[in-house]
Amino acid sequence: MGMYMTTTIDTTRLSPAGVDGSRQGSKSDPNMAIDPRLWMLVSPALPIGGYSYSQGLEHAVEAGWVGSAQDAQDWITDLAQTVLPHIDLPYLCRLYRSLAAGNSVSFARWNAQLLACRETSELRAEDIGMGEALTRLLRDLDQLPEDFELPSTLTLAAAFVLACRAIDATLETTCTAYAWVWCDNQVAAAVKLVPLGHTQGQKILLALANKTDGMSARALNCPDNELGYSAPGLAIVSAAHESQYSKVFRS
Repeated sequence: MGMYMTTTIDTTRLSPAGVDGSRQGSKSDPNMAIDPRLWMLVSPALPIGGYSYSQGLEHAVEAGWVGSAQDAQDWITDLAQTVLPHIDLPYLCRLYRSLAAGNSVSFARWNAQLLACRETSELRAEDIGMGEALTRLLRDLDQLPEDFELPSTLTLAAAFVLACRAIDATLETTCTAYAWVWCDNQVAAAVKLVPLGHTQGQKILLALANKTDGMSARALNCPDNELGYSAPGLAIVSAAHESQYSKVFRS
């Protein structure tokens, strides 16, 4: 369519990282890939309500823009390769670096700018709702950073950074994990809405999995003057979804 557009679990609090995101005596990235704590963060079972949001995909299906497995793959891939590398992931990188440096002012600024990028009330509410849910979970698990002032409202990316830092994940791992969570949620929504068979959904996920490292690499090198991206199709279906008569998803 293209319409728009490790193996050991340590339950104690880990020592702070360096400003560049590295940690003395930390596990290497290959080990992080099999750390069960990272699996917890990317699992659909994580209790932050991701299953209840479609980011406008529900209305795209209702409007006939997405009606097949190929349409769904094109829609999700287009967003993953445009919006994620220019909005979610580069802001996530800046949030991670601000937290690593202990700079709460910078952290709050990037968090506010990311929230301002949400073009509809539903997308904004989704980001705030999932961010609050993950922050609440981290508080209950005693995994929020000490002596670091957090904004009163956190985006999902900001809360995800807090979670990944608490388990010693590197910036690269954090980026890739966030991209995977986004892709997995979108495919799960497509399976329910189009609808798709589970094998079709897995084929889309497999294709997206081969692109997550590239998304992260682009985000890691994204300069400030390239932050932001306009996705009119996403904004249109999201705004229309707000007044859609019958709907299953909250966005």
